[in-house]
Amino acid sequence: MRSEGATVSETRGQSTSDGPRPDEPPRDPERPRPDPPRGGILMGRPFGVPVYVTPTWFVIAALITWIFGSQLESVLPELGGERYLVSFFFAVAFYGSVFIHELAHTLVALRYGLPVRRIQLQFFGGVSEIEKEAETPGREFWLAFAGPLLSLLLGGAFYLAMHLVTPGTVPGVLLAGLMVSNVIVAVFNLLPGLPLDGGRMLRAAVWRVTGRPMAGTVAAAWVGRCLAVAVLVGLPLLTALRTGPEASTTGTLTDAVLAAVLAAIIWNGAGQSLRTARLKEALPRLRVRALTRRAVAVTADTPLAEALRQAREVGARGIVVVDGRGTPSAVVRESAVLAVPEHRRPWTATGALARDLTPGMRLPADSGGEELLEALRRSPASEYLVVEADGRMYGVLSLADVEQVFAAAMAGR
Repeated sequence: MRSEGATVSETRGQSTSDGPRPDEPPRDPERPRPDPPRGGILMGRPFGVPVYVTPTWFVIAALITWIFGSQLESVLPELGGERYLVSFFFAVAFYGSVFIHELAHTLVALRYGLPVRRIQLQFFGGVSEIEKEAETPGREFWLAFAGPLLSLLLGGAFYLAMHLVTPGTVPGVLLAGLMVSNVIVAVFNLLPGLPLDGGRMLRAAVWRVTGRPMAGTVAAAWVGRCLAVAVLVGLPLLTALRTGPEASTTGTLTDAVLAAVLAAIIWNGAGQSLRTARLKEALPRLRVRALTRRAVAVTADTPLAEALRQAREVGARGIVVVDGRGTPSAVVRESAVLAVPEHRRPWTATGALARDLTPGMRLPADSGGEELLEALRRSPASEYLVVEADGRMYGVLSLADVEQVFAAAMAGR
């Protein structure tokens, strides 16, 4: 579950490695590898799931401290400068509520056997990164509803606690603020559009009616985009209607910026959900046998020009290096071949352009789908040797061909 804004939630299949994930195309290992993403400051591992606080959290904590502290000046003027300490405590307590919201998603995911990579607390709420999607619409619904439900329960608990303290005191003001903020978090997340929790619930409902997860994703994503436009236009308009002509320019500008940020998050989240769904829909077309290139076998000392001539004669697009017994030992990298000038090819040994085969670079010809993606994730390479069940060479699979399938899916073809 991915939560942004006031905990905007979106399920994402995400792997803990740098290899390909079900929701993104595999990456060519010949390209420079980016540094792996950092989770932030590790705060603990409840139920075995690491919880991180990103540096951006300190920015929003400072912003909440300043805004809430300014409001406390009129409510509790006797606090003086201490109101900012109280306000900072509110910011920490509020994000504690966000953490509980995310933990609810996490616990339901673990209950359904869905691995959770981590929980992050960041600028716009929290993120629960669940590595797989729910298998049924019912599980999808409860996975999404768990967060807002916990936020509503927290709001109710804070409301009851307000009756145990004196109104107009620091505890009373803090409990009232936490009650209101948790209700807002719950209501906002229940809006029926992706990437919000309500969008996941709408997706589950359409999935149950149509029997097609993709239909649910399309419906919820477009509702999410409509919500983004509504937030962009409606939030500043509501502020203007509520405050009237006496509204300050600073307040109006702040609301407009907040509306634009929230609208961008919702719009981008809805688009990401659509892209992810298209990629998953393309997985059945991801069959190794259908994508494999025909290959020729040559020895390591064969001149590149001769290896290419043999490949052209039989219409092959792959070259495999074999040892003296005819056993494949390496796969020639297409990028390395293209980098050799044509006049140098008669003098370049084919073996110099090949990558030695590792066990992970041998793919069964009948594999595909998520099984293939997992194999590519475990052993990143630009080319793989494809073998039959009896070990015979079938051909070469190029990562570029796999990426083309994903690119076509992303374009909706």
